Amino acid sequence: MTKKALMMYFTALTMAMLFYAAMLSFPAWVAAKPKVVDLEGMSYDVNASMADNLKTLTGKRAYVTLDGGKVFSGKIKEVGNHFLHLEKLDGKDYFDALIRIEDISAIDARFRDIQR
Repeated sequence: MTKKALMMYFTALTMAMLFYAAMLSFPAWVAAKPKVVDLEGMSYDVNASMADNLKTLTGKRAYVTLDGGKVFSGKIKEVGNHFLHLEKLDGKDYFDALIRIEDISAIDARFRDIQR
């Protein structure tokens, strides 16, 4: 066997071994699914008022839907008796919003995360 043929043989053999090693590890890689975990301290209380639920989310990001259908997204800075201060609005750099609590129809917040 010539030196060139021997080199091609070992290259092909090495490539085949790498291919089969990758194929054997592929099912284990696919089976490793990320784990979904609950975020600490995140919950709603259906027996509490809208203001009380908003207070539990202070410092967290949330989506606030108003009665008219408009949605604001940002970080809840403060909740008063009648108003919600939402800061760092998504899509509006350097903007905050002051929203009347009576006008809020829904709150969306992230309660779970993926742990890898």
